[in-house]
Amino acid sequence: MKLWSGRFTKDTKQEMDDFHSSISFDMRLYKHDIQGSIAHSKALLKCNIISQKEYQEIKEGLASILKDIEDGTIQFDTQYEDIHMNVEKLLTDRIGDAGKKLHTARSRNDQVAVDFKLYIMEQIAVLKAQTKDLLEVLIDLAGQNLFTIMPGYTHLQHAQPVTLAHHLMAYFEMFKRDMERLEDCRKRMDQNPLGSCALAATTYPVDRELTTELLGFGKFTMNSIDGISDRDYAIEFLSASSIIMMHLSRFCEELILWSTGEFSFIEIDDAYSTGSSIMPQKKNPDAAELIRGKTGRVYGNLFSLLTVMKGLPLAYNKDMQEDKESVFDTIDTVKGCLSVFVPMLSTLTFNKEKMSAAVNSGFINATDVADYLAKKGVPFRTAHRIVGELVLQSSQRGLSLEQLTLEEYKKISPAFEGDILETIKPLNCIKARNIPGGPSPEQVKNHILQAMSFLSGLSCDE
Repeated sequence: MKLWSGRFTKDTKQEMDDFHSSISFDMRLYKHDIQGSIAHSKALLKCNIISQKEYQEIKEGLASILKDIEDGTIQFDTQYEDIHMNVEKLLTDRIGDAGKKLHTARSRNDQVAVDFKLYIMEQIAVLKAQTKDLLEVLIDLAGQNLFTIMPGYTHLQHAQPVTLAHHLMAYFEMFKRDMERLEDCRKRMDQNPLGSCALAATTYPVDRELTTELLGFGKFTMNSIDGISDRDYAIEFLSASSIIMMHLSRFCEELILWSTGEFSFIEIDDAYSTGSSIMPQKKNPDAAELIRGKTGRVYGNLFSLLTVMKGLPLAYNKDMQEDKESVFDTIDTVKGCLSVFVPMLSTLTFNKEKMSAAVNSGFINATDVADYLAKKGVPFRTAHRIVGELVLQSSQRGLSLEQLTLEEYKKISPAFEGDILETIKPLNCIKARNIPGGPSPEQVKNHILQAMSFLSGLSCDE
């Protein structure tokens, strides 16, 4: 018999039970559901809805259910639809009428909102810890490669020389913002909806400050309708997760390109590569490709929940049951991707000679030649045209800018002097970009120090 069956004259069909039930996926909320129920029972005790004896029975009964679930001795029943009803049925079977009082001044609507928020906040702490590990790897690799020269790209074409350290620290900034987004998301969801009931709160004088403190929330929600119909926190979490995956995917795309024979900038460790069933020579970057591919499913989860919520009137609607699987799958996917990506990144082998050699093609120092002329008093637009002509002539002759003689430089502009050949050496081009945020080793070292300070102030155990 359903716990809500009083107004019904017949049982639901089995196919309806299966279709309606969420226990197959929301059972992962068991710990948070029990945590919420213990806090709620304390509030019921305070306003004399249950006695001290009943409170003890409820608390001990819930603790025993928690232990049995974690020991794997409990089988959930689809007849009781979800984790909330399953736990309540188990409790009532164990302690009798006291268990039937637990749902006083509460609805499954505020119950699931509490469980879901507690679960996501817990998982945010895990994701922050994983992202912190990634940031630490980036700092370590950058520190080892302050003078590792490589091409910087725009449009996937050689643009200007940079260092590997500067390139890696660009990803540090991306993932740093991801950390901040996760924390911002957590701050906004840190409101206790318990006490909202179905939508219009309760006639019982439950102490919401008490349950807020017991559950570790910063404050309680200020509107009972919003308290149970809000899924902004889940959507915001999915959005933050999608951006994390976008950053991982961009990074993986570069690693995939860099590992090709055409680039040969890196070698991915055997532990994160696979072979071909037919081609013996193949070493495929499958881990990076899978992360790139899984980004799509996380995007899909975000758009799925946005679509579910877009047409819902206030307050609760059964459509909102569709929020769980999107969030659960995203959490599992992002955690899984980070658990592979971080050690894959830390075990990369960088081919510094190949990176350095690549800098010597593509007229990567052309901007520095234009800047040289501008510093000699030539208007930059004029300098830009002069260097463009110089590049065209050099390209037609199969020469690089470094291979031209001083006489050839002077022939196209008398502003060139003897220091031009030293100025356009790639490392000197990088060192000359010595402003905050620039790629000079001095500036990147300062960036790393600031990054280390940022990490030292992080807390991921909330």
